[in-house]
Amino acid sequence: MNPAQPSALEMFLPFGFILVIFYFMIIRPQGKRMKEHEKLVSDLKRGDAVITQSGILGTIDGMTDAVVTLEVAPNVKIKMLKKQIAGPQSSLENNKK
Repeated sequence: MNPAQPSALEMFLPFGFILVIFYFMIIRPQGKRMKEHEKLVSDLKRGDAVITQSGILGTIDGMTDAVVTLEVAPNVKIKMLKKQIAGPQSSLENNKK
Protein backbone atom coordinates (compact mmCIF):
# COMPACT_ATOMS: atom_id res chain seq x y z
CA MET A 1 0.00 0.00 0.00
CA ASN A 2 1.34 3.43 -1.01
CA PRO A 3 0.82 6.36 1.34
CA ALA A 4 -1.14 9.18 -0.30
CA GLN A 5 1.03 11.93 -1.75
CA PRO A 6 0.19 15.47 -0.56
CA SER A 7 -1.28 17.70 -3.23
CA ALA A 8 0.69 20.63 -4.62
CA LEU A 9 -1.49 23.01 -2.60
CA GLU A 10 -0.66 21.21 0.63
CA MET A 11 3.05 21.30 -0.21
CA PHE A 12 3.22 25.02 -1.04
CA LEU A 13 0.75 26.36 1.54
CA PRO A 14 3.36 26.65 4.34
CA PHE A 15 5.69 28.59 2.00
CA GLY A 16 2.83 30.93 1.15
CA PHE A 17 2.20 31.62 4.84
CA ILE A 18 5.90 32.31 5.37
CA LEU A 19 5.95 34.76 2.45
CA VAL A 20 2.87 36.60 3.74
CA ILE A 21 4.38 36.87 7.22
CA PHE A 22 7.71 38.01 5.73
CA TYR A 23 5.90 40.73 3.73
CA PHE A 24 3.94 42.12 6.69
CA MET A 25 6.82 41.88 9.20
CA ILE A 26 9.74 43.12 7.08
CA ILE A 27 9.02 44.44 3.58
CA ARG A 28 5.97 46.62 4.28
CA PRO A 29 7.40 48.42 7.37
CA GLN A 30 10.69 49.05 5.55
CA GLY A 31 8.84 50.64 2.63
CA LYS A 32 6.88 52.82 5.03
CA ARG A 33 10.11 54.00 6.72
CA MET A 34 11.64 54.80 3.32
CA LYS A 35 8.62 56.94 2.35
CA GLU A 36 8.77 58.81 5.67
CA HIS A 37 12.51 59.47 5.19
CA GLU A 38 11.98 60.71 1.62
CA LYS A 39 9.31 63.11 2.89
CA LEU A 40 11.62 64.33 5.67
CA VAL A 41 14.45 64.96 3.20
CA SER A 42 12.18 66.74 0.72
CA ASP A 43 10.84 69.05 3.47
CA LEU A 44 14.30 70.22 4.61
CA LYS A 45 15.02 73.92 4.35
CA ARG A 46 17.81 76.31 5.20
CA GLY A 47 18.14 76.94 8.94
CA ASP A 48 16.81 73.52 10.04
CA ALA A 49 18.78 71.90 12.87
CA VAL A 50 19.40 68.27 11.88
CA ILE A 51 21.31 65.15 12.86
CA THR A 52 23.01 62.95 10.28
CA GLN A 53 23.18 59.16 10.03
CA SER A 54 26.72 59.34 11.45
CA GLY A 55 25.64 61.43 14.45
CA ILE A 56 26.83 64.86 13.33
CA LEU A 57 24.67 67.72 14.58
CA GLY A 58 24.40 70.83 12.46
CA THR A 59 22.29 73.52 10.88
CA ILE A 60 21.52 73.50 7.17
CA ASP A 61 23.36 76.37 5.52
CA GLY A 62 22.75 75.50 1.87
CA MET A 63 21.26 72.79 -0.32
CA THR A 64 21.25 71.41 -3.83
CA ASP A 65 19.24 68.46 -5.13
CA ALA A 66 21.67 65.90 -3.69
CA VAL A 67 24.05 67.76 -1.34
CA VAL A 68 23.49 69.61 1.92
CA THR A 69 25.94 72.06 3.47
CA LEU A 70 25.83 71.84 7.27
CA GLU A 71 27.27 74.38 9.64
CA VAL A 72 28.55 72.25 12.54
CA ALA A 73 30.28 75.09 14.42
CA PRO A 74 30.67 78.82 13.81
CA ASN A 75 32.29 79.19 10.36
CA VAL A 76 32.80 75.40 10.04
CA LYS A 77 30.81 73.93 7.17
CA ILE A 78 30.74 70.43 5.74
CA LYS A 79 29.03 69.03 2.68
CA MET A 80 27.25 65.70 2.76
CA LEU A 81 24.66 63.78 0.83
CA LYS A 82 21.11 64.89 1.49
CA LYS A 83 19.94 61.30 1.99
CA GLN A 84 22.34 60.96 4.97
CA ILE A 85 20.19 63.30 7.08
CA ALA A 86 18.57 61.13 9.79
CA GLY A 87 16.14 63.68 11.13
CA PRO A 88 15.64 66.92 13.02
CA GLN A 89 17.56 67.55 16.24
CA SER A 90 14.22 67.88 18.02
CA SER A 91 13.70 64.12 17.57
CA LEU A 92 16.96 63.56 19.45
CA GLU A 93 15.77 65.76 22.32
CA ASN A 94 12.42 63.91 22.44
CA ASN A 95 14.25 60.57 22.84
CA LYS A 96 16.13 61.86 25.91
CA LYS A 97 12.92 62.35 27.91
